[in-house]
Amino acid sequence: MQVIAQSIQKQMEGASWIRRMFEKGLELKKEFGADKVYDFSLGNPDIPPPQKAREALQRITENAVKPMGLGYCPNAGLPAFRDALAEMLTRQQSVAVKAAQVVVTCGAAGALTSFFRAVLEPGDEVVCPAPYFVEYGAYCGHFGGVLKAVPSLAPSFQPDLAALEAAITEKTRVLIINSPNNPTGVVYSQETLDQLGALVNRVNATRQRPLFLVSDEPYRFLAYDGVRVPPVLPLSPFAVVIGSFSKSLSLAGERIGYIAISPEMPDGALLMNAVTMTNRTLGFVNAPILGQQLAMTLLNEGVDLAIYDRRRKAMAKVLTDAGIAFTMPQGAFYFFPQAPLGDDHGFVQELVKYNVLAVPGSGFGFPGYFRLSFSVEDSVIPRSAEGFKAAAAAFANKR
Repeated sequence: MQVIAQSIQKQMEGASWIRRMFEKGLELKKEFGADKVYDFSLGNPDIPPPQKAREALQRITENAVKPMGLGYCPNAGLPAFRDALAEMLTRQQSVAVKAAQVVVTCGAAGALTSFFRAVLEPGDEVVCPAPYFVEYGAYCGHFGGVLKAVPSLAPSFQPDLAALEAAITEKTRVLIINSPNNPTGVVYSQETLDQLGALVNRVNATRQRPLFLVSDEPYRFLAYDGVRVPPVLPLSPFAVVIGSFSKSLSLAGERIGYIAISPEMPDGALLMNAVTMTNRTLGFVNAPILGQQLAMTLLNEGVDLAIYDRRRKAMAKVLTDAGIAFTMPQGAFYFFPQAPLGDDHGFVQELVKYNVLAVPGSGFGFPGYFRLSFSVEDSVIPRSAEGFKAAAAAFANKR
């Protein structure tokens, strides 16, 4: 008896490696104790929200008990919050964004899902550089979209521009990028982005149905060593930016994100109306009202980036001491090192023997590497050092 849809059955069979390793971590912690397990599998921001969050929550709580304090709001988000987001994005993206060009969503995931529902027809392609965030295929696949991944240029992990151009067909509807990138931590250069924008504009010069350039930016705030994350909205009239406050304010559980479009987009108002409708009809209705109010109050605040940078340097030392090759991440809170012997599944399983949890690069469409999240307590990183050394040594003996 076929109880569920075949497409969902297929997704379940290829369930996210991130979740699998996270669940393995829970099992190991129960067996050995939490202090004996070194879990780098999940990108769950653990840094406290900004100090002002406490005062903001107290004020919001007082208003919450008033009539409509916890009621529905406009599907596109609180008007005052959209105004504030437009002002922030105008500064960030170097274009004049208006509130009507912004929709508040249930996280960046809700923004992507609502956008894909608004623009994709069955069989349309979504092209992206690999490695990529593991849920992209599901987000577009729910509406008949097909994810088409194009390997990036290792070890820099900048997109392979020629290969991306060759991958675009008449069916390609979206080119999605993610910078700072999960899982590599790479920040795409201004030159790379300029060329991507030019590519999209060349394609659209011959089309009736445009190709959208979508930038998924939940880690925009998190770049190191003075690296600049260039704006994307100026690159093309069909540029779209998606962001969230899950990491920048440590509000992941509040599910507050947004989608913003280029002010130059033809029929941009039509697209925003469509996304507002799909945001509603997919069941999101509107982003959580308390989360919107909190993010609006903290819009000019942020978590302590120095904590992440400290952990990044500690993780680099652990990997270096273990003889594991890696490219230093420029942003986000991930490393994407080379797996010894190119065997990402095998090495991740070897790490498990020492209670170290990582995620194979195959889960991100890029085998031969593995992902580590350093969004963990500071003490976890140095305590994992012996496990990395032992696993690397064990693999070296297999040569």
